[in-house]
Amino acid sequence: MLYLLGVVAFALGILISVSLHEAGHMIVAKRFGMKVTRYFVGFGPTIWSFRRGETEYGIKAIPLGGFCKIVGMTPQDDDVDPADEPRVMWRYPVWKRTAVMAAGSIAHFTLAIVTLWFAAIFMGLPNPEFPSTEAGFQNEPARISLAPCVVTENVERTCQPGDPTSPAAQANLRDGDVVTAVGAAPVANWGQMLDAVRAAKPGPTQVTYLRDGATQTTEVNLAAVQRPPLGQVDGPVGPVSAMGVSLNPTTPPIVTYDPIAAFGATADFTGDMAVNTVHAIQRIPQKIPALWSAITGGERDIDTPISVVGASRLGGEAVQHGLWEVFVLLFISLNFFIGVFNLLPLLPMDGGHIAIAWFERVRSWIFARLGRPDPGRVDYFKLMPVTYALILIGGAFTLLTITADVVNPITLIQR
Repeated sequence: MLYLLGVVAFALGILISVSLHEAGHMIVAKRFGMKVTRYFVGFGPTIWSFRRGETEYGIKAIPLGGFCKIVGMTPQDDDVDPADEPRVMWRYPVWKRTAVMAAGSIAHFTLAIVTLWFAAIFMGLPNPEFPSTEAGFQNEPARISLAPCVVTENVERTCQPGDPTSPAAQANLRDGDVVTAVGAAPVANWGQMLDAVRAAKPGPTQVTYLRDGATQTTEVNLAAVQRPPLGQVDGPVGPVSAMGVSLNPTTPPIVTYDPIAAFGATADFTGDMAVNTVHAIQRIPQKIPALWSAITGGERDIDTPISVVGASRLGGEAVQHGLWEVFVLLFISLNFFIGVFNLLPLLPMDGGHIAIAWFERVRSWIFARLGRPDPGRVDYFKLMPVTYALILIGGAFTLLTITADVVNPITLIQR
């Protein structure tokens, strides 16, 4: 039930954000005096609508986005009433058209940044000083957290009935204890502790640790498990010892901020998110083979793109496991990604219309300096083959990601 609630909540959040995207276009267009005839949430048959002034507002049957109709977006639009000719969008100055087309992405950015600011105060944000890779933890003090069990086989999953209890818990070790020696091997950090435990034979082993500043010892009955060599996920699996603990880092993974400090944290996080989003978009072509492999039976790479379906499934998992911070950060990241993606200078995205508007402006300026007649507006009909090709590629890519998210989804909890 919680999973379904999370899926529905995340999908509803996406629908609301897309509706705000279209509302951004509409509000700015109306502000400049352009005529907006329709604003709808969803596609397909109309379920409900009403008219206020010159605009019809409503809800359609298929909740997969929304749209607003601005009269005369291009000179080639053939459905313009002669009385509306002075108000068609393409006649307005280029900066106003740019503002209208960018307003959708600005709505996504605003929603993401405001949500991020509130998250920094009430939920906390990932600590930038927290190690981002497993190798980054190796020099952390060997402060432990007790695991509920030991998974003997080489898989990542939650504990199940029949799994042996953590040897450290059986030896009365506690969360926050700092291991200083395993057998005769001294331990200065987490990496050395892992090496010492794995080098020891399964069975009773003396462990020295610090608790409340006092040195103590206990006998831990190390469990035999199957693991690859440290740092080699795909290395040869062999029998090693395990103590049934995880790292309890001294650096907190999540940091909360007061309302003033949250502005700086939000700015820093937004900057990192912008860089990561650009890199993610650049890597999309490289990830297509991995998506196809995931569909045809290969392992799903967690770094492959996901669709709205996959994002909603992850949102459901986050709610199911009480990981609300994951739910919120996923919502923030997705909005930021949509905002950036829509500004790409390609039709039919908003960025494509902005690029054409500025191309027209620069071309007119150059022709004026050369004393030549203004070449006028770009003929969108000549761009239709390229536009259709991009729509076809985008549709195929969307279908590919949705299929991968259905048959081989990325999950938060590996089973």
